[in-house]
Amino acid sequence: MPTTYKNPVYPYRRPPELDRTDVRHCPVVIVGAGPTGLAAAIDLAQQGIDSVVLDDNNTVSVGSRAICFAKRTLEILDRLGCAQPMLDKGVTWQHGRVFFQEREIYDFDLLPEDGHRVPAFINLQQYYFEEYLVDRAGELAERIDLRWKHKVTSVDSQPDRTLVAVATEDGDYRLNCDYLLVADGANSKIRDMLHLESKGQVFHDHFLIADVIMKADFPTERWFWFDPPFHPNQSVLLHKQPDNVWRIDFQLGWDADPEEEKKEENIRPRVQAMLGEEVEFELEWASVYTFRCRMMDDFIHNRVVFMGDAAHQVSPFGARGANGAIQGTDNLAWKLARVLKGQAPEALLETYNTERQQGAKENILNSTRATDFITPKSRISRLFRDTTLELAEHYPFARRLVNSGRLSTPCRYDGSPLNGPGAEGLPRELRPGSPAKDAPIRLAGEDAWLLNRLGDRFVLLLDGRVGTAEAEALSADLEGLLDRQADLDLLLVGPTPHALTQLPRSVVIEDAEGLVGERYGLRAGAGYLIRPDQHVTARWAEVTAEAVGDAVDHALGAHLETLRDSRLDTHSNTPGGPHATA
Repeated sequence: MPTTYKNPVYPYRRPPELDRTDVRHCPVVIVGAGPTGLAAAIDLAQQGIDSVVLDDNNTVSVGSRAICFAKRTLEILDRLGCAQPMLDKGVTWQHGRVFFQEREIYDFDLLPEDGHRVPAFINLQQYYFEEYLVDRAGELAERIDLRWKHKVTSVDSQPDRTLVAVATEDGDYRLNCDYLLVADGANSKIRDMLHLESKGQVFHDHFLIADVIMKADFPTERWFWFDPPFHPNQSVLLHKQPDNVWRIDFQLGWDADPEEEKKEENIRPRVQAMLGEEVEFELEWASVYTFRCRMMDDFIHNRVVFMGDAAHQVSPFGARGANGAIQGTDNLAWKLARVLKGQAPEALLETYNTERQQGAKENILNSTRATDFITPKSRISRLFRDTTLELAEHYPFARRLVNSGRLSTPCRYDGSPLNGPGAEGLPRELRPGSPAKDAPIRLAGEDAWLLNRLGDRFVLLLDGRVGTAEAEALSADLEGLLDRQADLDLLLVGPTPHALTQLPRSVVIEDAEGLVGERYGLRAGAGYLIRPDQHVTARWAEVTAEAVGDAVDHALGAHLETLRDSRLDTHSNTPGGPHATA
């Protein structure tokens, strides 16, 4: 098959541990240099934590695999310093169309408002994404020790540390680490070594995923067909990728033979029937999948933390796999960094499990519902689906029932143990637990974006458009807090009186188009406390230093210290014990 991409080959390096007699200690070891593992390493590096990343391969993924990256994911990657090449290369889209049989029944717009730095979605082959992450990790090489062709062969998991054995072409060595982060994919070998399970549902259907190279007049939109004339009684999805590559998903049915279906001589007639006899194309990559929705009961085992597909797996409808994984590393890294620095109790890591279990359940629920709607398994469910599609052509209410994949949305951590107070009268969509919203700003006379001023640290976003006397009182109140809390920055929406601008680590921004005030419901003296992962953790109609200090302590898990002890008691009784060997 022809290809538009040549996989890079990354060099193997002989590990220095082979020349040591002792076992080297590392703060963090990460297994898997795919999107999840690399994103975690980059995030930790930006927050001052060293890691060793081990991968048994020496290149990026083969085949485009994940292609659809959502706005929240791009915002996270922008914070990590690797979104711009993705935006430059990717195909931007926000519009979709839904077809039933031979006609279009409705269309939709995923980002109807302006004033955001990144688009609703881009399509980009996973191999480009991984390559950009490797490049960014290279820029942070002082903190990220990325090792190719290093295979983990055993894991000794204990309550206070983890010992990892690694095989290379030059010999074997061991690493002792405070935390082992596992990102080795849906069929995780580390999970198997520790006798842990990922439970869920296997969908009795097969799907052919084909990437074809062609020059076509299709717009850069998401097109989804139910029961089209060129593929009757099944579904088809079409997406454009860079390099004139188009992703086509064909539902095949449970009786299809995967080995036969992925042969080029059987793929070509399906694609030709869809595109028309006059369209020329070349097949670049193809695979046949059976979709699964499953997750681990607990993402943390002693000091082994599971991430991405190793922790939770979803069917690809809705683009929730890679997007959910990056939201997971975004949640974990700032907590782990503060635990390792002694700024937070170890129990803070429990909230990675709490919050991302919620995120995984949301993704699995939406993916399961989408797959059930797309692939009805009974006459009644098929009748419901087709009737819904018929109604959706004419009645907007029915369109909410159509499910061709509820596209990835950011998780809002309602009920999180880290959430602080949420003032009445401020926008509900920015209540504690919600991801912060972007907006255009002016900073030192230059155009900028709000989200680029948030993240990696706690930030108090404060409407400083107050009177002089109020500013002086507020400044006196906040000064001691900022002196004590070095992990807190102050972002003032101005213009604001001089007294506030003299506070340590304060930056004044101008609400360039009024969208900061509009989206956050700001008024003089109101404020939001934003976590290092850009999620709102508390907000007030009137800010006080005592309230902000309490909210920072709460978000760092000062009230959670008893939870870890109870978990360790549970894990000490795990059948099979903590030791495992491949």
